[in-house]
Amino acid sequence: MITSPTNKRIKEIIQLNQRAKARRERDVFIVEGVKMFLEADVERMEEVYVSESALRQLSEACKQKLAGLPFSYETVTDEVFRKISDTQTPQGILCVVRQYHYDLEKMFEVANPLLVVLEDIQDPGNLGTIFRTGEGAGVTGVIMSSHTVDIYNPKTIRSTMGSIYRMPFVYTTDLQETILELKKKNIATYAAHLQGTKFYDECDYKKGTAFLIGNEGNGLQEETAKLADTYIKIPMEGKVESLNAAVATSILIYEAARQRRC
Repeated sequence: MITSPTNKRIKEIIQLNQRAKARRERDVFIVEGVKMFLEADVERMEEVYVSESALRQLSEACKQKLAGLPFSYETVTDEVFRKISDTQTPQGILCVVRQYHYDLEKMFEVANPLLVVLEDIQDPGNLGTIFRTGEGAGVTGVIMSSHTVDIYNPKTIRSTMGSIYRMPFVYTTDLQETILELKKKNIATYAAHLQGTKFYDECDYKKGTAFLIGNEGNGLQEETAKLADTYIKIPMEGKVESLNAAVATSILIYEAARQRRC
């Protein structure tokens, strides 16, 4: 059992939680909680830590998965687990998992892809919610600008509720060039924009579709928005000007999902 918060491995976990650079260098990320542990691919796990008290209370499913790991998990004191946890109420189980790497070209190979393109999203909760809702609506991939918050931020990971394991995604250093690539692949691009000329439910999303979503405070950059085939907007009542980025994305992708079911 690890009892000291100054243990070398414990210090490394803390760094992985706090620093994107550390995660990139090791090519791993941290997941916490029973649900995330149970859904994680054992072949991608590198380390597992369980608190002393949680070990006595884990479900049978957790115990079976722990017993089947190809390596030994570490037991730590409750105090040490609180040091490595990024949550207010730790569930007592934490994993180090290898990062995912996807190919943008393979996103284009899907028949009638449904893509979300994000420019400089900054809130980890927004990004995680977009992944979670995207999976539910049948989104086939998420494309992000290089200044979008780190998908492996612990808060983002928690907000995905497991969708991080299943939703293909890429970061691009040149978002505008990537949008041009989408257009070359005959993927229709729709910018969520206050100057939208059409309401979101007036367009046809049954063929290849990409929704462009901008930064929470500033929206899409003008140069990026100009690349879209169509500006769309969500009708607003009262004095509300716009919606949260994750909420707006959810509305758009579920309209696409509705049309594709018909």
